[in-house]
Amino acid sequence: MTFADARRRHMAPALGMFERYLTLWVALCIIAGIVLGRLLPAPFQALGRMTAAEVNIPVAVLIWLMIVPMLLKVDFGALHRVAEEWRGIGVTVGVNWLVKPFSMAALGWLFIGFLFRPLLPPDQIDSYIAGLIILAAAPCTAMVFVWSNLTDGDPNFTLSQVALNDTIMVFAFAPIVALLLGLSSITVPWTTLLLSVVLYIVVPVIAAQLWRRAPLADAGEAALTPPLQRL
Repeated sequence: MTFADARRRHMAPALGMFERYLTLWVALCIIAGIVLGRLLPAPFQALGRMTAAEVNIPVAVLIWLMIVPMLLKVDFGALHRVAEEWRGIGVTVGVNWLVKPFSMAALGWLFIGFLFRPLLPPDQIDSYIAGLIILAAAPCTAMVFVWSNLTDGDPNFTLSQVALNDTIMVFAFAPIVALLLGLSSITVPWTTLLLSVVLYIVVPVIAAQLWRRAPLADAGEAALTPPLQRL
C-alpha cells in the first residue's frame, strides 16, 4: 500500500460540537477580546509590552500550546515518503510563496493604504500594512496542525507539507518581508524577523521532538497518549 492509499483510507471522524462550530467560537473570542480590552485595558497593555525585539512572548507561548500536541505525533522517519505526494506539496509551496505574500501585500496597499485610509488613525496606517505583510508571508503552521488534528488527518503528510514550508520560511520569510516592507517604505528590524522564525518554528519543533523521544525510548507510542489527552 502506498502512502497516498493509506492516507485515503484514513477517514476523518464525525466532528463534535466544538469542532463543528469552531468558526463561532473564534468569532466569540474575538468579540470577547475586544470587549475586555476596552473594559480592562491595563492588563492587556501589560501583556502587549512583554516583548523581545518587538516579538510578543505571551503570543509565542500560546502558539507553542497550539502546535506541540500535533508535533508530538510526528515521526520524522516518515519524511522519505513525501515524494509520493509531490503534486499536493507543489501546489502548497506555489501558493504560499509565489502567490500569497505578494497578493496579500497588494490587498493591504489597496484597502489599508487607500480605501480604508480615511477611517484609520494616520499614525497607524504603516503598522496595519506591516502586520498584513508579515502575516501573509508566513504560512500558518499552528492552524495547519490544528485543522489536521481536528479532522484526524495523517500527521506525517501534514508534517511533510509543514516541514517543507517551514524550511523555506526559515530562509525566505525575512527577505520577502523585508522586500515588501521596503516597497512600502516601512522598516522592521531584522532581529524581529529572525526571532519570529526561531520562536514560532524552531523552538516548538525541537521541544516536541525532545519530549517525544524521552517516553518513546522506554514505553513506545502508547506513552504519548496521556500527555496528548491532557494537552
